[in-house]
Amino acid sequence: MRRYALRVVSLAAALGLWQALTSLNIDLWLRFSQFPTVTDVARAFAARLSGPDYWTDLTDSLTRILTGFLLATVLGVTTGVLVARSRLAEDLLGPLLEVVRPIPAIALVPVAILLFPSNEQGIVFITFTAAFFPVLVSTRHAVRDLTPTWEEAVRTMGGGRWRILGSVVLPGALPGVFGGLSVGIGVSWICVISAEMISGQYGVGYRTWQDYTVVDYPGVFVGMVTIGVLGWVTSTAVELLGRRLTRWLPRTAYVPGARPPRPARPVKPAPTAPAAVPGGPASEEVRDDHLV
Repeated sequence: MRRYALRVVSLAAALGLWQALTSLNIDLWLRFSQFPTVTDVARAFAARLSGPDYWTDLTDSLTRILTGFLLATVLGVTTGVLVARSRLAEDLLGPLLEVVRPIPAIALVPVAILLFPSNEQGIVFITFTAAFFPVLVSTRHAVRDLTPTWEEAVRTMGGGRWRILGSVVLPGALPGVFGGLSVGIGVSWICVISAEMISGQYGVGYRTWQDYTVVDYPGVFVGMVTIGVLGWVTSTAVELLGRRLTRWLPRTAYVPGARPPRPARPVKPAPTAPAAVPGGPASEEVRDDHLV
């Protein structure tokens, strides 16, 4: 409860500072007088929630992001495993992927407009491209870093190629795969919002850009808050799913808020037998046991 209270206090402090700087029209170096106040954004948010356009934009953006992200997950993991496990696939696909990978996904908007018959398909393609390469690279490195002993053990017990893939490669690469998925979902949100601003008809990004063109700054901040909340919810969902699927991994990392384990109680030493008197019956038994 203390941790959650600290989070609420930090958020409230940030909102209070925002309200104070904008309501007092503070202009030092940054021009806070141009910003809407927190109350202005809250009123605009309440007005948007009561209308149908907000929920239509929300549904369209979520549909685009989930479609592109799921396609990137399936194809990114498959291609990453294939490139990491096959020299032929690496020679055929590796050069092409490395040439295309540095190109920003948002720079492919003209290509998507020329290539796809509808803007909707082009936006999904931009979202897919943004998430595909982080997932591909993370999967490739995770598969290559697997311990060869695991694969040799499966082969020793008579396992074939598919058995190794299902028992060693995919489970062992899961932590790296979900690392790439966490990065990919964030990059996907950046690119889908940018693509909606350029060529969309509905969506959170499209509505935010329209508010900017008509100088509705509270509406712009409503879109920014919506994008932030959606990105936080989706990235948290990916992280929770990753923890659920990798429960078998040892958790050695520091967990915030966890109590340190109690020190073990000292164990009392067992009582030792009295020393034998030289020449006595006990010394005779010890000598006989030693001889035996």
